[in-house]
Amino acid sequence: MPHRATVIFAHGMGQSNATWQMAFAKALAPQFPSVQWLLPQAPLRRVSINQGMLRPSWFDIWRLPPHPSEYDEQAITESISAIEDLILNQIHSGIEAKRIFLMGFSQGAALSLCVGLTTLNELGGIISMSGWLPPAYRSHITLGPSFPILWCHGTDDREIPISYGRDAVEFIKALPGSDGSRGNGVVIRTYSGLKHAINDAELADIAAFLGAQLQS
Repeated sequence: MPHRATVIFAHGMGQSNATWQMAFAKALAPQFPSVQWLLPQAPLRRVSINQGMLRPSWFDIWRLPPHPSEYDEQAITESISAIEDLILNQIHSGIEAKRIFLMGFSQGAALSLCVGLTTLNELGGIISMSGWLPPAYRSHITLGPSFPILWCHGTDDREIPISYGRDAVEFIKALPGSDGSRGNGVVIRTYSGLKHAINDAELADIAAFLGAQLQS
């Protein structure tokens, strides 16, 4: 079946896209046969929190939870460009921007938010899983999104605490044009006892979100 929508998923630091590919193939892809799942692989970068070891990473991280002042500008810019290229490729292939969704876990969620909240393309939505919005990047964001955002976070996450999620959600809600009147609200879903991981309830919420947006 030719695809009529696209989900671009960015994995977390140190992870492989193949692991997520298997998870989505089992949990989500069968429910959305017309959706293409693009899972780019982050390049190997030296990661400060891992004593400079080379690991798959969209940008450098010095500590966990990330300090608000952390900002690897060059790598973030390069990674944003990589995701933007994927978006443009999909648009050029005939997929409407509003049927393209950005999704990510942890560092990949942070990247997806940086892209989605500054892109000139009116996307279908963003799904943030255990993510955060780097405070040092927020000056680049001047308007609220024209699309909905689903924010999923475990209550017992110690690597990216839920307070980071709530802070980002409040920032987005305070942006001009983020009143939700255009179907562009931010919905936060929390999962009791969940650490820095995903569970079946979260996947069900993601499926419901995607289903609702694809029908609209």
